[in-house]
Amino acid sequence: MFHKRLLASGAIAALLIGSMPLRAETPADTLIQAWSIDDIITLDPAEIFEFTASEIAGNSYETLIGYDPKNVSDIFGKAAESWTISEDGKTISFTMREGRSFASGNPITAEDAVFSLVRAVKLDKSPAFILTQFGLNADNVDEMVVQTGPMTFDFKMDQAYAPTLVLYCLTATVAMVVDKKLVMEHEANGDFGYEWLKTNYAGSGPFTIRDWRANEVVVLERNPNYSGEAAPMARAIYRHIPETATQRLLLEKGDIDIARNLAAEDIKALEGNADIRIDSGVKGSIYYLGMNQKNEFLGKPEVRQAMKYLVDYQTIADTIMAGKVKVHQAFLPEGFLGALNDNPFSLNVEKAKELLAEAGVPDGFTVTMDTRNTPEITAMGQAIQQTMAEAGITLELIPGDGQQTLTKYRARNHDIYIGRWGPDYQDPHTNADTFARNPDNADDAASKPLAWRNAWDIPEMTKAADAAVLESDPDKRAEMYLALQKESQETSPFVIMFQEIEVLGMRNNVEGFIVGPSFNDNSFAHVTK
Repeated sequence: MFHKRLLASGAIAALLIGSMPLRAETPADTLIQAWSIDDIITLDPAEIFEFTASEIAGNSYETLIGYDPKNVSDIFGKAAESWTISEDGKTISFTMREGRSFASGNPITAEDAVFSLVRAVKLDKSPAFILTQFGLNADNVDEMVVQTGPMTFDFKMDQAYAPTLVLYCLTATVAMVVDKKLVMEHEANGDFGYEWLKTNYAGSGPFTIRDWRANEVVVLERNPNYSGEAAPMARAIYRHIPETATQRLLLEKGDIDIARNLAAEDIKALEGNADIRIDSGVKGSIYYLGMNQKNEFLGKPEVRQAMKYLVDYQTIADTIMAGKVKVHQAFLPEGFLGALNDNPFSLNVEKAKELLAEAGVPDGFTVTMDTRNTPEITAMGQAIQQTMAEAGITLELIPGDGQQTLTKYRARNHDIYIGRWGPDYQDPHTNADTFARNPDNADDAASKPLAWRNAWDIPEMTKAADAAVLESDPDKRAEMYLALQKESQETSPFVIMFQEIEVLGMRNNVEGFIVGPSFNDNSFAHVTK
């Protein structure tokens, strides 16, 4: 039955896509978005680590814990109803909500929550570190995450971490609750249903995932078994339209409801259109350059600093990315506890040349930069290429789609990577853990944060980041993160450039789309037309 419905929804998607150029407007019960969705690698919450898939999962699965996207300090239970913290601070006991079901009709119990967390740790995919940082691993997780009753379980940790850190981590996609019975029906060779769930669905959110065709379309349908308020839209469709001008044209014609990748010139052109409005929201996402320390030139401290003076931050923010970013040069986004808002770098070719001379490369050198082949990333890459050339650095751009560039970067086979990093949860450790922490710099390390991807070996900073998660005093904790960011600005292989402002162009009849601080907070569960 599930597969028949999947095929049926695929047919619906094909019909809709084929007919859209002829339509005056989209179907009244269907939300259609145009977005560049080439970064989708998997639909399995235990593996999802990309922007588009995070948003899809946020609308189709439920996490244990949630928060108000307009006030992230307001934390509440989602799949979990309540929790208590032990006196020693090392165990959180959860009680699941009663009377809730997965889309399959199977009841949601503590067994499903335990299975989901244990499964994520044992599969050990990219986001597993969000859970393993609390002392969990494949060998001990069965003793650390333990069902204590039909609707209760304990989450044990090796130390008494800041409670908000733990709770925020359980709002991440890796903590989404999956349907154990359904997933295990598709287990093969002890893989916890991994191969099946990469392209299928086993959740309980307002929508179900019915079809994904790579670099083409994603189709979601209203979940009839959702425990909350039913979504007004019967289905939601993402169309892969990487060209921003095409998105704008489709939006103007009424062939789509929302355009997600509008460029600065498209936004400006739409400002006078009475049928369209522009919505926006500040995200926690950071645009940055990552420089591999295995490269003989980039591994020099002076070269790392020189590169930070060879980006024309303000011009890029005012032109290529106008209205879509603001200059921000620290790894914690504005709005987070302890965020550093100083921007000490600007284009200064002479300063960069002095640093290159100190590094022993006064005439520059040649390096490559991997760039996702979207218009904005390509344009940013070309702008950076031009300013670096002024100091004698030849920057060769290597374009690729989202999957290609990410795969290469995660194997640390790049020279420079132009990236966009979004926080996994709303605690400062989420970015400190990846930009300022690298517990093992070996090629076969279990933990592979951004510092590892760029082969930056930082034992002392790692100790400082570890200490910050144990500090219970918020003011002292904020000071610790400020110190880490200042050190990072002076020594790191990261050229941190901008904080994202997400901009959506939408038809005027679309109401209720929530732009959250993270992409898994973006919600169309209450959208009406």
